[in-house]
Amino acid sequence: MTKGPNTRLADLFGLTGWSKGELARRVNRQAAAMGHPQLATDTSRVRRWIDRGETPRDPVPKVLATLFTERLGRVVTIEDLGFGRSGPVGRRQPDHGLSWASERTAAVLTEFTGMDLMLNRRGLVGAGAALTAGPVLDGALRDWLRNDSPTPPGPSRTDGPTITDPVSSDRYEAAPVGSQEIDALERSVEVFRAWDAARGGGLQRKAVVGQLNEVGGMLAYRHPPHIQRRLWGVAANLAVLAGWMSHDVGLEPTAQKYFVIAAHAAREGGDRPRAGEALSRAARQMVHLGRPDDALDLMKLARSGCGDEALPRTRAMLHTIEAWAQASMGRAQAMRRTLGEAEELFVSDRDDVPPPSWMQMFDEADLHGMQALAYRTLAEHDPSAARIAERHAKKALKLREDGRERSKIFDYISLASACFIADDPEQADRYARLALVSIGSTSSHRTWDRLREMYRLTGRYAGYSRVEDLREEIEFALPTAPRSSRDGASLPMPRWGGNAMV
Repeated sequence: MTKGPNTRLADLFGLTGWSKGELARRVNRQAAAMGHPQLATDTSRVRRWIDRGETPRDPVPKVLATLFTERLGRVVTIEDLGFGRSGPVGRRQPDHGLSWASERTAAVLTEFTGMDLMLNRRGLVGAGAALTAGPVLDGALRDWLRNDSPTPPGPSRTDGPTITDPVSSDRYEAAPVGSQEIDALERSVEVFRAWDAARGGGLQRKAVVGQLNEVGGMLAYRHPPHIQRRLWGVAANLAVLAGWMSHDVGLEPTAQKYFVIAAHAAREGGDRPRAGEALSRAARQMVHLGRPDDALDLMKLARSGCGDEALPRTRAMLHTIEAWAQASMGRAQAMRRTLGEAEELFVSDRDDVPPPSWMQMFDEADLHGMQALAYRTLAEHDPSAARIAERHAKKALKLREDGRERSKIFDYISLASACFIADDPEQADRYARLALVSIGSTSSHRTWDRLREMYRLTGRYAGYSRVEDLREEIEFALPTAPRSSRDGASLPMPRWGGNAMV
């Protein structure tokens, strides 16, 4: 009795352009290169994997993942191919590879980062996969996130670390870690976070992914519970950073997977608010890409996942993201109500409980920056909102601290865009030029996306000499903008981008 075709493998196989015989030959060559010269795959075996849903023995799934990753220029994991780690998974599963048992979290983390690093090393960084829709993520993760994180049996605080099943065949030989090593890892997260806020995600993404990969190896050991929880926290923070940096440079499916990995890691460490915040990043990504309905689905999941443990400031941040999604859909009343709740939550935070490290970036400046973004987005539907966006953007800029250069660029672009919508081209020109002064020093593609969107708004003022000059400067600043474009029609036009909070 057969299981039926492996539709995941069939879909990816169709994208490669290979024949079944060619795939078999490539499997044999790759396996030999990975230290398995005895492997002998033929066309009939490939046909059984695809058409009958048979699961090949190790190391074939890992070999296939490597081959498909190289061929497609994006990370392809064993789960993406329809092969489960604890038994065959021939048919397409409803979780789309996004939900997994707790014991597999470190394995998925290590495999995914390893494949991502391979793409970086070989210059094959692509984004050919499709983003999973918000409702699918919601359905796959809702029950999992609501339940209490399982606490696997482990040694007592006085016991030494023990090794669990290896997470992959090429896992480096990680050593057990103690409190001092965790301290150093947590400091490295702060360094990466500050660098991203100042310069964008492109320059340090590979380093963050590499650090996360090593942490995955450390998690193969069963440390004392207090060490294991902190290590999961480091993994969650690094995964969020890897996702945010990937989003910042346009690797959207990769970013989404990192956000989901971060949610899993946070839950393993018992930090439900962190898991919810990780999913809120996926929601912001959806709004940036013009899918606010999916973003709202994800925000419901993020809020429910946080439970009652989230501090008022964390809940305020979640509300601002929801308000931005509502603004994208033209829901003015709902947006204003949600932003009002965000303000109330923010001021109700008495700072009697120190915020976690991952929330320290969300300060009053970010609150105003998100309000400016929401009102500026609403102004596309209701131009009267533009003046309110201006006020919030100016407050954000006044409050911005040094080292938040990307945030300042976003604020200036929000301010200039609001001025263009409010029919004030002279002020818009001024603020747009302030954004252009430092935009070249960042590696953030999102700043370029936002600049392209502002460029669109300049079209109605093309007869003004200063705006004409500004348009030329924008065209010159955009890495892929055609120099001859005068009306913006030929410039790629992504939907309105997100704020710079990390």
